[in-house]
Amino acid sequence: MAQRKRTAVNAIASLQSFDPDHLSDHRFTVPGMRCAGCIGKIERELPLVSGVAEARVNFSAKRVAVRHDTSVDEADIVHALERLGFEAQPVAANPLAQDGTETKRLLRAVAVAGFGMMNIMLLSVSVWSGAGGVTRDLFHWLSALIAIPVIAYSGRPFFASAIMALRYGRTNMDVPISIGILLATGLSIYETATGGEHAYFDGAVMLLFFLLAGRALDAGMRDKARSGIAGLLSHMGRGASVVAEDGTTRWIKAEELQPGMIMMVAAGEALAADGLVIEGATNIDNAMLTGESRPQPVNPGMTVHAGASNLSDPIRVEVTATSDDTAIAEIARLMDEAGQSRSRYVRIADRAARFYAPAVHSLAVLAFASWMIAGAGWHQSLIIAIAVLIITCPCALGLAVPAAQVVAANALLKRGLLVKDGSALERLAEADMVLFDKTGTLTLGRPRPISLGELDADGRAVALALAQASRHPLSKGLAAALQLDGVSPAKIGQITEVSGSGISGDWNGLNVGLHRPKTAGDAPASELVIGEQSVRLEFADGLRPDTSETLAALTHLGLPSHIISGDRSEVVNTVGSELQIEARGAMLPQEKLGRIEALKTSGHRPMMVGDGLNDGPALAAAHVSIAPGTASDVSQQAADAVFVGESLLPVASAIKVARETMRVVRQNFAFAIGYNVLAVPLALAGLVTPLVAAIAMSGSSLIVVANSLRLFRAAK
Repeated sequence: MAQRKRTAVNAIASLQSFDPDHLSDHRFTVPGMRCAGCIGKIERELPLVSGVAEARVNFSAKRVAVRHDTSVDEADIVHALERLGFEAQPVAANPLAQDGTETKRLLRAVAVAGFGMMNIMLLSVSVWSGAGGVTRDLFHWLSALIAIPVIAYSGRPFFASAIMALRYGRTNMDVPISIGILLATGLSIYETATGGEHAYFDGAVMLLFFLLAGRALDAGMRDKARSGIAGLLSHMGRGASVVAEDGTTRWIKAEELQPGMIMMVAAGEALAADGLVIEGATNIDNAMLTGESRPQPVNPGMTVHAGASNLSDPIRVEVTATSDDTAIAEIARLMDEAGQSRSRYVRIADRAARFYAPAVHSLAVLAFASWMIAGAGWHQSLIIAIAVLIITCPCALGLAVPAAQVVAANALLKRGLLVKDGSALERLAEADMVLFDKTGTLTLGRPRPISLGELDADGRAVALALAQASRHPLSKGLAAALQLDGVSPAKIGQITEVSGSGISGDWNGLNVGLHRPKTAGDAPASELVIGEQSVRLEFADGLRPDTSETLAALTHLGLPSHIISGDRSEVVNTVGSELQIEARGAMLPQEKLGRIEALKTSGHRPMMVGDGLNDGPALAAAHVSIAPGTASDVSQQAADAVFVGESLLPVASAIKVARETMRVVRQNFAFAIGYNVLAVPLALAGLVTPLVAAIAMSGSSLIVVANSLRLFRAAK
């Protein structure tokens, strides 16, 4: 102990002497992390390794972020993690690619175990019905032929984890599970070979099936939770046409671009790097950084960012930042680092499971030793010990959380809200305030005309024909509104569109067009010209139809609402005044993230609801987050839940259902604990066979699942 303390002191002294200029950050995949004990072991003991400054676990992604001296390479850290009992490998160059390998492997194991369980149970029914002699022995052998390969295949996730733990002198919850399965299987083979009356293949395979089902549910939910940043980086251009000194152009991949190169960015193309416009003028969609719903005009001398889309004319851009140095890459880093904060969030089941392995081992050994002393013999004593191992299996405990989460998620899906991460329901129940983005969240994100009443039938037909021929967001909104009113487009010839000016054509000998108004106003607008006459068409991005009702419901639930938006301050303040809630506009992604972090530091548990790429870091950093179905791919992937349709009410429903889910989870834990309080003494007393233990264990799991099914009513 004294030596351990001296090591820790030396490690702290070493940490204080690290030169910040010589620190490096790397991430490692550690699939063997199973519970809170694994998290604590890595975060506590890895920094004791010479040259390692800090280790932070992201349990949802099964990753460890390590800050270390540059003299320590990735192989050294992999070896250090292996000495702690965890296989690890560096995260690939694209750390965000997720192939769902673990989930697929678990689902295959569940399918095999389920197939084996059903067939063995069919054979067992005949034995239970009184089959004896040769018939009973035949059915036992048939069960063995099915069970042995099923257990060998489907039991691999538990066996591999247990072997790894034991190899490095530690234990985890998979160790007693593996021992129980193997002992039950071995004893069953012995009973079958010696013509014994009982075999427990059905119990062993049933145990595997329920355990694998719980683990597959958890793995599937984790897969949905960790793909957000990949969607963000996908918005960057894959490459650019670079202009050489002789005026020729050649295509270069984004990762090969260098500062100082000149990119030719065509209309409709996404920028592959940050840069300075040196020639040309255009409009760009820069919503990922600003949240601004309108296209932004850019001219020579202005900065543009990777991921922004060029909407109209070609421009030349001098590259100033590439790859990891771009603004969009910085947002990705902010999202990833914000997501790491969840690594310390540990489920109640994980904390309880920390004590499971030593307690079960002790009970099983105690049962075996006590019955041997009592003169029961090794055979009977071993059967009782196996029954103890099986009956204390934490299947009900393991299902207490995911079963309730899955049922609640399905119930919310019927109300228009998709929960992507099961643990999000826990955090939804804990939220104490809501921060809303404006454009596309409180509003529909689709500009609609508010002055069509001044147009006659011909004017509407002309406006629709022109609007349908334009890609401008205001034109799209105008076309949608006119089509909804049943307007048919006029026949217009010689249609041309000029960037920054508008679209024009010829109708019945008259020049017609949709142009940018000569005078600016507070609201976005277009000017419809028909011959010598012109009509100003103003647009507005209206609130969702039930926004006020949703905010009132949230207030009733005890959650005050606020607006944080990247849109213009005057527009945001107007919406805030209309809804009578605090509002702040013109916020950059870093500022939104800072607001979230400040609230968390002060003890709040904020929920973020946003849709833009610029909301990504805030969505990832918030205690819990929701995005609308019309949001960018990045926001949908970064958020914990997504609501579809125009209604905002699913946001309030999510809070209500989440709180009910946590109540059911507590009931499930009570059932699981009560089951063990009743069942363990019976097993220790020798009143339970391994088969009865497996049935009892499965029964406790079914009770937990049945209780969770009541959550379907909560979302009605």
